[in-house]
Order: sequence, then structure tokens, then C-alpha cells
Amino acid sequence: MNAQDAFGIVAVFYAVANLASMGLELDLRETLRSLRSVRLLALTLGWSWIAGPALAVALTKVLPMAEPYAIGLLIFSLAPTAPALPLFIRIARADMSLAAAIMPLSVVGTVVLMPLLAPFLIPGLTVSSWAIGKPLLLTVLLPLVIGTAIKVYAVRAAEKIFPVAKKIAGISTLLLLVFTLVFHGRALLTALGSFAVAGQVLFTVGMALSYLFGFGLKQAQRSSLALAVCSRNGGAMFVAITAFPILDPRLLVMILMAVPVPVIVWFFVARFFASRAGKTVEGP
Repeated sequence: MNAQDAFGIVAVFYAVANLASMGLELDLRETLRSLRSVRLLALTLGWSWIAGPALAVALTKVLPMAEPYAIGLLIFSLAPTAPALPLFIRIARADMSLAAAIMPLSVVGTVVLMPLLAPFLIPGLTVSSWAIGKPLLLTVLLPLVIGTAIKVYAVRAAEKIFPVAKKIAGISTLLLLVFTLVFHGRALLTALGSFAVAGQVLFTVGMALSYLFGFGLKQAQRSSLALAVCSRNGGAMFVAITAFPILDPRLLVMILMAVPVPVIVWFFVARFFASRAGKTVEGP
């Protein structure tokens, strides 16, 4: 087993553990009630799969980055909402119930829309939509569905399992970061002068500006929306590129950077939102 295979196992473990944990914590009735809000649906879908991909395309045109890095940024734009979002919601003192509604919406959206939009956004991509969608169904959507089903039909079992699942999810997140730095740290350093890091940072900051346009939402809700649409699901991205017949090392590096680089930005964004908590009531 080489380093890439080991990282692939850890990435899948990260996606499955975090999404199963999310399902065990999910209040399905509250989520469905929140999703009845046309405003929330429009803002989430609009920022995640219209504004996000559009911003990524614009950055690939403006920044002189190599094609594999540009492809990686486009894939980066199609996987909103990190499984670790609740951690940043707590740091930002944001609305956890709104985040709980956005997370499953983003998961379903990623599984459905990434396979459809990736061939459209990436010229010359020969991978079929089903080849990208199949692993996403198995490692992203299925764990969420199983966790949610346990929560709905076996509440006591879910209460017992959740603390363990949450710890496993935390360990998987830490392992993913460690594997990224240990096995691919040198490759990440080579990308520093390639505008790849700048692309991810600018994209993340640009998406965080959704905070200013959460029309009609309270400050804590706008913080939740902004963190959800600017954070990225690294596990989903890695699962998606496993369908590529030929994997350029630079594309792999771009996806690997989707773990440590945005996390640093998310932390500072969350801290800023926390400083604004209680000071602003509604957006413009």
C-alpha cells in the first residue's frame, strides 16, 4: 500500500465517520421545518452552486495557475459545507439549528450536482457523471441516511452511539490533517508559488462575503450560512477525483490543500463572526 492509497482510506473514513455522526445528531423534523423556508433554500443553493462555481471559474481566468490546479479549484467549488462545520459554528457563536438544516441539504446537493456540473465546468473531462456520483452516494450520502434512520427509528441506540461516533469523527479529522501534512507536506510546499493557495484563499474569503447578503436573516443565521457555503467537504472532493482515469499529481495536491488551507481561513472567519455576535440583528 502506497501513501496515496493510505490517504484514500483515511479520506473515506473521514467522510463516512463525520457524515454518520451528522446523521445521528440530526433532528429530522427541525431540519424539514427549516427547509420549508424559501429564503434559506434560495440563499443556500444560490451561494453554493451558482455563485461558488462562478467565482471559481473567474479565479481560474484571472490567476495564472496551471490547468490541474484550475481543475482542482473547480472541483473545490462543487463541494460546499465541511462535515466539521459544527465546530466552527460553535467558535462563531452562530445558529446551530440553521447549520443542521444546511448540512444535509449541502450533502444531497453535492451528491446530485457535482457529477452533473463537473463535466460542464471542466473542458475535456471524459469521466461520466455516474462514475463521479457512485462513490459519492456510497461514502457521502449513505452514511448520512443510515445515521439519520437510526436517530429516527432507534432514538436510544442513537443516543448511545453518538458520543462514540463523534469521537471517531474527531479522530478521523485529525488523521486526515496529519496524513496530509506527513505524506504530502513536500508536495504542498511546491504549490505555494503556483497561485493554487491564493486561489483557495480568495475563493473561501469570497464565499464568506455571503455574510453581508443574508437578506432577512439574523446575525447568527448569517454567520451559519456564510460558514456553511465557504467551508469545503474535503472527503467528497477526494472521493470524486478517484473516478478520474488519469490523476495528475498537481490535481491531487490541490485537493489535499482543501483540508489545511481553508481550515485556517475558516478559523479567522469564525472568530470574526463571533466578535459580531449580538451586535447586528439583520442583514441588508
